[in-house]
Amino acid sequence: MTTPSAEYVDYVLEHLQSIAPLQTSRFFGGVGISNGFVQFAMMMGNCLYFVVDDDSRKKYEQGGMQPFSYMTKKGRIQVRRYFEVPEEVLTDSEQLRHWANEAMIVAEKTKKPNKANRVRQ
Repeated sequence: MTTPSAEYVDYVLEHLQSIAPLQTSRFFGGVGISNGFVQFAMMMGNCLYFVVDDDSRKKYEQGGMQPFSYMTKKGRIQVRRYFEVPEEVLTDSEQLRHWANEAMIVAEKTKKPNKANRVRQ
């Protein structure tokens, strides 16, 4: 896994800044993007991945996009929570913002509660 170039990070953030104040953080050798509440995207190398659920995953798969994956000693691991954003979406600011908004909603919906906020029984 490689860190995305500064130019790529700037490009993505420039196109997404209008939807919400965004924060970036280091994320497993790449960059995580959050809206302050949930991480909804990540960049590994010069690829942008959005959080998906069973419903939204379909349009990524129909577009031929792949989930984030990495190699281990035991083979390739797929992380089906994150799917690569299609090139035609990356180059269309309006469409990119729409897909990002959808990813934020999915990330919020599927967010696991913090350990500190869990109720003990």
